[in-house]
Amino acid sequence: MEKRLEKITHPFAPVFGSDSRFLILGSLPSAKSRENEFYYGHPQNRFWRMLAKIFAEEIPATIQEKTEFLLRNKIALWDVIYSCEICGSSDASIKNAVPNEIEKILDAAKIKKIILNGGAAFSLYKKFWGETIEEKYGAKAIRLPSTSPANAACSLERLVEIWRKEFD
Repeated sequence: MEKRLEKITHPFAPVFGSDSRFLILGSLPSAKSRENEFYYGHPQNRFWRMLAKIFAEEIPATIQEKTEFLLRNKIALWDVIYSCEICGSSDASIKNAVPNEIEKILDAAKIKKIILNGGAAFSLYKKFWGETIEEKYGAKAIRLPSTSPANAACSLERLVEIWRKEFD
């Protein structure tokens, strides 16, 4: 059975506080994340396990625990895309993407670094904002390897090693 493009509108609010210093942007929540009603909800995605190792904390399980974890560690979390057409969870299939208004986080918090979780998020970020965010807010955008299970070439240990450097 052939999968078809589906129109998706981002289903979650961003997570951030006025003292957030790091903004992590993905592309768009996966089908499993949308089903679980929160970011990085696919059980094979290494996002939460990786961050727990970086910050030497227990892996948060509930939406409330994940939100508290992010805020406690001064992390804001959202996605580049507000709406698009997509086939399942395939970033490669994204068409007609409309960006989220990330400026609302940048205006409310003191973000010093924007971390793009994977190539699709980075490419879309560059397409929508280029260098304008860094020029206006001073927040440098950095592409890091995706925590997605599709990025099987990068182990959890390697993700921790690479990502950890950005939270110093």
